[in-house]
Amino acid sequence: MTYAKVGIDINRIKSFHEIIKKLTESTLHNTEECKPILGCGHYAAVIDIGCDKLIALHVDGVGTKVLISQMMDKYDTVGFDLVAMHVNDLVCIGAKPIALVDYIAVEKFDKRMLIDIMDGLCKAAREAKIMIVGGETAVMPDVIKGVDGKGYDLSGMSIGLLDKDRIITGEKITPGDVIIGLESNGIHSNGLTLARKVLLEKAGFKVDDIVPGLGHSIGEELLRPTRIYSNAVLDILNKVPVKGLAHITGGAFTKLRRLNDKVGFKLDKMPKPPTIFKLIQEHGNVDTNEMYRTFNMGIGFCIIADPSYSHEIINICAMNGIRASIIGKITSEKGVVSVRNEEMKSSVTL
Repeated sequence: MTYAKVGIDINRIKSFHEIIKKLTESTLHNTEECKPILGCGHYAAVIDIGCDKLIALHVDGVGTKVLISQMMDKYDTVGFDLVAMHVNDLVCIGAKPIALVDYIAVEKFDKRMLIDIMDGLCKAAREAKIMIVGGETAVMPDVIKGVDGKGYDLSGMSIGLLDKDRIITGEKITPGDVIIGLESNGIHSNGLTLARKVLLEKAGFKVDDIVPGLGHSIGEELLRPTRIYSNAVLDILNKVPVKGLAHITGGAFTKLRRLNDKVGFKLDKMPKPPTIFKLIQEHGNVDTNEMYRTFNMGIGFCIIADPSYSHEIINICAMNGIRASIIGKITSEKGVVSVRNEEMKSSVTL
């Protein structure tokens, strides 16, 4: 099975992004008060507001993870996922996340569901040290359809701030730099469509089935919230020069190429993938290349820096409760992302 075969064709989506980019570029000079700094395609949009200050803007959701929560009738983790997806992306360009507004569309009004979602949002906001300053709730039974009438979708928009001279784009990455991987908390919020099709349809598992090796149910594993990396990364940015930052989400490790297409990324020290990914690959007969193009495979965030700073970066991560290690290096092979772990007999190229 592949992501494309279950309806998510990343290559087609990327080609559509080019169309969107051309259309939106015609709007970039509609105001004289500020100007855009980064074009479309990075982790956040950036606007110069003067006085050497920049605003970073980001919009995101939690994808089909909402379907798992409906099957489990459990809603207190998806709000946490939403905040994590935002702050982890904003920090990738060096911005300090400040605030978020949320949008919840529901099939029908369910007070308990909405309170649980908001509890998760607020819990994550406290951990990420951001404000939730507003939002919108829409009841749309003709549009939103879910599991047993419990349908909903969750998304949001966030902002961050940074000094103009501290923006991180990846353009300073050079061959010889190291890639430090930060451990993930499971599947996070990407690849859930493929995971659902494999585990719940093809393999026939139920969300409450306890699978050997997991120690808990399939549903609980798939609902584990995305880890918040922004606090650790901001701590690192205040102490160590960093050249590139990547949140491993949709498109997984292919996202490294967006940082710098003049170098290559050799991930030759990847950790042994967690059990959830082994289950998906085994039961879906998913190619290894496809796995590393779709899932985080145990690494949720990457930091690229000069090797002389690697020990300090890993220590700062540890002080923030996150396990990190060197998983690869930058090469001169343009645009190539190659992956290998201790179980693979050869590398795959993404």
